[in-house]
Amino acid sequence: MNSLDKIYSKNPNIVFRKIANECILVPIRHKVSDLDSIYALNEVSARIWELIDGKRSVQEIKQIMLNEFEVSNQDLGSDLEGLLGNLVELGFIIPGS
Repeated sequence: MNSLDKIYSKNPNIVFRKIANECILVPIRHKVSDLDSIYALNEVSARIWELIDGKRSVQEIKQIMLNEFEVSNQDLGSDLEGLLGNLVELGFIIPGS
């Protein structure tokens, strides 16, 4: 399967919070004091997080991002792949079909 055809779902044990101008992901299974478990997102990463819904493919997310941000197809592709890989490794998203 092409990696652009993959669909990811959010782990229900992760919450997204926007505090001031910061967007963070926090696992609810850890203690609040465990700062190592907090994952900060920049504007682009936060938008990608919002688009991960268990229905959209990576290709669909990529196309939306290309329409919304001034970024090259190649740069977005490598950034998107890196972010998704990190989120899977951390257990924040779950690969589907």
